[in-house]
Amino acid sequence: MKAKIQEVIDHVEQSEQLKVESKPLILEKLNEWKNEDNAINDIAVRFENWWLEMQPIFDELGWK
Repeated sequence: MKAKIQEVIDHVEQSEQLKVESKPLILEKLNEWKNEDNAINDIAVRFENWWLEMQPIFDELGWK
C-alpha cells in the first residue's frame, strides 16, 4: 500500500493540473497516510461517507 501511495505522491508532485497552492496540503495528507498502517481504512471511510451524502442527489438526478 505504501508503494501505491508513494506513486500518487509522485504524480501529485509532477501534476500540472493541480494548483500550486493546493499541492502542499495534498502532499501532507498523503504522506500522513503513507506512514499510517490504517491509511486504506481512512480513505475507504471518507469515500463511503461522501457517497452516503451524495447518493440522494445522484438518485434525484437519475444517476444510478
